[in-house]
Amino acid sequence: MEIQEGMMKFVVHKPVQPKRVLENGRETETATPRCKWKIFFGKFSSLPSSKPLKLETKQPPKEFICPISGSLMADPVIVSSGHTLERACVRACKALGFTPTLVGSSTPDFSSVIPNLALRSTILNWCKNFSVDPPKPIDSNTAEKFVRALVEAEAKKRGSQNENQAQKVIILDKELIQGAQENTSVNFGDAATEVDRCRQTHSYSSSNDSVATSVSTPSLQLATRPSCYSSSSSEIEILDDNYTEEEKEIFAKLRSPQVFEIEEAVISLRQITRTREDTRAHLCTPQLLSTLRSLIVSRYSAIQVNSVAAVVNLSLEDVNKVKIVRSGIVPPLIDVLKGGFHEAQEHASGALFSLALDDGNKTAIGVLGALQPLIHMLRSKSERTRQDSALALYHLSLVQTNRTKLVKLGSVPILLGMVRSGHMTGRVLLILCNLAWCPEGRATMLDAGAVECLVGLLRGVELESESARESCVTALYGLSHGGLRFKGLAMAVELAEVMKKVETVGRDRAKEKAKRMLEMIKMRGGEEEDEGIDWEELLELGSQTEC
Repeated sequence: MEIQEGMMKFVVHKPVQPKRVLENGRETETATPRCKWKIFFGKFSSLPSSKPLKLETKQPPKEFICPISGSLMADPVIVSSGHTLERACVRACKALGFTPTLVGSSTPDFSSVIPNLALRSTILNWCKNFSVDPPKPIDSNTAEKFVRALVEAEAKKRGSQNENQAQKVIILDKELIQGAQENTSVNFGDAATEVDRCRQTHSYSSSNDSVATSVSTPSLQLATRPSCYSSSSSEIEILDDNYTEEEKEIFAKLRSPQVFEIEEAVISLRQITRTREDTRAHLCTPQLLSTLRSLIVSRYSAIQVNSVAAVVNLSLEDVNKVKIVRSGIVPPLIDVLKGGFHEAQEHASGALFSLALDDGNKTAIGVLGALQPLIHMLRSKSERTRQDSALALYHLSLVQTNRTKLVKLGSVPILLGMVRSGHMTGRVLLILCNLAWCPEGRATMLDAGAVECLVGLLRGVELESESARESCVTALYGLSHGGLRFKGLAMAVELAEVMKKVETVGRDRAKEKAKRMLEMIKMRGGEEEDEGIDWEELLELGSQTEC
């Protein structure tokens, strides 16, 4: 379309002015034209419409977009797997127990979350430079809607893949039977019937891309299928006939996007693993453990409590202990100890105690960072949490590396304080016994006044049992390997007198240790007289020694 515009054209004519001219001796006047205005109107065409002006909008970089919400991230966080997502979306995934499949078929690990302040600042600067409104944080309800939509999308995608896989299986069966008929004279009518029967009993798992096949008459299938037929384990997974309908229903509900169904599933799982011991081994699969790992950190109390309790029940089976630790469940359990619901903390401490019974798990649990939270749980309001945490620390401290870590974490003053206050004395003494056999622990205990504390216990009546008295003697025996430092402290509190009493009335093992300590003191007593050791000076120097 052409735009016609008017244009005025100005032509100026000067007015006629008389001009005097000398001609033949006479002066004459000639006229000059006056200024005149003439206006012309014209039209011209505008620029061709084939070149319109375009307003370009700047698209944000892909790194600024949350893969779940599809919008600019207001509060980006980095998860353990290295992915960066919106914090609210991560919380929603944890709450629903859902692990999405991101670009490149990678799956994020939500075991730990770290704020990405650098990326957040970069996004805000980008918005400022391009005059874009800064993103606003997503509320929990909106985040859950995004996650649920993603759950439905992935479920549809898996359903489509399963249908395609089923067609492949059916075609494969027909081709195999047809090929066998062409090369043999055997009647494969029964085989074709069996294929149809198997086709009707196919079931497809929504949590796995493979096709699960349940065969009603395996004897007929084995008798009629060609020997050249084999099923690829990556394509077909045969359902375990040991799974009951109740167990299958639990697995289905655990994958549900509905919170109330997940709650029902974990409650049922906790119940059957507690009452039916035979179910613990065959239910402890990598798929179930992976699901429980995400449910343990749920923000719904019922889901978190019952998920952790189910892990405790599964861990009671010896064959499951190493499998559970290797599945990555320990870090979520530690998170529960740090900030979970109180009842869930009780179960988490019990789970770590149960898992620590296996020698193959002790070092791994210590490396994963369970020692510090367990020390903190010794001061919990729950008696059950305190007891299980103490037992977990005892079994973990049987390993040298964990003993060293416990000393560096400052556990010795805490443990001695509990002994002095009479709080869980028996179980705390078990931990101190292990630390006394560690060079770092021995030196720290001597500096913290452990000899005086333990001798005072043996003199009094505070110890609740004979086993606690024996633990006290064992701890002193471990400290006795501290050389002259221990000797000076022992003389100051008159340890020999107490050991003579133990040698008379104690148990056999306690008597043996008391006898050895008396011999040690007596043997070193002669050396001291010869050397003239100033014990007061030694004790003073020892109290100034830093470990």
